[in-house]
Amino acid sequence: MPYPISVCMIAKNEEKYIEKCLAAIRSHATESVALEIIVVDTGSTDRTKEIAARYADKVLDFVWVNDFSAARNYSISQASYDYILSLDCDEIITQLDLDQLFALIEQHPEAVGFIAIDNHYFSNQTDTVYRDRLGRFFHRGFFHFDAPIHEQVVHKRIGTRYESYNAPIAVDHVGYLGSIEALRPKVERNNTLLFQELEKDRENPYLYFQIGQSYNMIYDYENSYKYYKEALNYDIDPAEEWVQMMIIAYANALLHTGREVDALQLEAIYDAFAGTADFLCMMGRIYLANGQYVKAMMEFVKAIHCPVARENGTNSFLPTYNIGLINEMMGDIPTALTHYRNCGEFPLALQKIEELTTLHHSSHLI
Repeated sequence: MPYPISVCMIAKNEEKYIEKCLAAIRSHATESVALEIIVVDTGSTDRTKEIAARYADKVLDFVWVNDFSAARNYSISQASYDYILSLDCDEIITQLDLDQLFALIEQHPEAVGFIAIDNHYFSNQTDTVYRDRLGRFFHRGFFHFDAPIHEQVVHKRIGTRYESYNAPIAVDHVGYLGSIEALRPKVERNNTLLFQELEKDRENPYLYFQIGQSYNMIYDYENSYKYYKEALNYDIDPAEEWVQMMIIAYANALLHTGREVDALQLEAIYDAFAGTADFLCMMGRIYLANGQYVKAMMEFVKAIHCPVARENGTNSFLPTYNIGLINEMMGDIPTALTHYRNCGEFPLALQKIEELTTLHHSSHLI
């Protein structure tokens, strides 16, 4: 049976993305399904509210109190319907299967639907995507948001664990694609709140992780390394998605700060994380940075054959490129070129192909 849904959002100075976001939501509306849009503005000084008014059923104001959960819970309270889909203004729906969603609601009436978040950012000279899943679809009678920043859906009965399912909803999150200058205010805002929370809860590894993530967003690898390392001092569950994400980011920070020898210590936790191509590819990079070419090659081959990859390319063009790089370093240019050509349109591989073919032609002219 169809269930009416309220899509609830909070906004501040989001004129760059909000129209694409709202238009995508409206494109999934049907005559048989009530789909309401609630936009709560927390103090925009640009055209955010003007744009929102063209698409939203309600555009409301909320005085910002340095608490994302407070703003989100207010948006939920203003909804006409009980089933809530919570989105950010820089998230654009790419998949929404309402029939399947309604079937899942019938099967899991008191559960949280986790949606796929495809985080877009620029890395290795290309648009890179890392898929995450977050709890964003729920019945407001059972759930609300908690925590002033990096808020999460929690059960209203304190301490109650809840069931979850993968909702047939996917979004492109494009807010990380800005320049360092554009992203820095967001980082400063987030870290101000995170450090306030840290003062209250010094033993919370998730807060250290999120501070590291903030610094990582603007390529401040020294600070991201510092806070990831602090988080790793605590007893954390390798099965948690944020922990798996952090291990990759921590290793990347080690390599970017000249700590490639320290990165070899990740061999001690290899078995706990080797189920993803992301980790295998990272271990290959660590071995490569330490001059252990045979070990690096083995990890890259494993990555290519690993079916689980959260970041696009970690089981295809990224390990293939690095295998080409190892062959080039060992003097086998024909084999290196074969691997570079198998990377498709990956910019770094295309540069290598041009560089090596130009060098080859030049050597024949001498």
